[in-house]
Amino acid sequence: MRQVVQIYTDGSSRGNPGPGGFGIVMKFGQKEKIVSKGFRLTTNNRMELWAVIHALGLLTTNTYPVHIYSDSKYVIESIEKKWVWNWQKKGFKGKKNPDLWLKYLELHPKFNLTFHWVKGHAGHPENERCDQLAVAAATSGELALDEGYENGSDSGLFF
Repeated sequence: MRQVVQIYTDGSSRGNPGPGGFGIVMKFGQKEKIVSKGFRLTTNNRMELWAVIHALGLLTTNTYPVHIYSDSKYVIESIEKKWVWNWQKKGFKGKKNPDLWLKYLELHPKFNLTFHWVKGHAGHPENERCDQLAVAAATSGELALDEGYENGSDSGLFF
């Protein structure tokens, strides 16, 4: 059986907008990486999408298929139903989070991606873990500036 990279993500916002965070659990074979980050003012959808982008940015190879698991229908449907490519053609007119979507679109062709929607708060172990990480990051004392949200620029991205 061919190995795959498994990425589980979740985002959280305490108020929408409000303080937010994301949580990521990445698995490859027996290896596991846990990542979370909090922001002082953002939205839930931004955190859901940012988690996927950040996880892809952490990958050091594109040799293996990547399976991404998220409870965000916003993220999953925008990609799986190819809405984001139509939004791009129209310059993201009237759409939110163009800075993050553009970063996602830059990363997308580099990987063999498969997306899976999981029901949130339904006992899925990795999703529950990501939710705990995201909430803890959002409520921590160390909250970064989400420049893309607060200033309307994408200079706050990790890359």
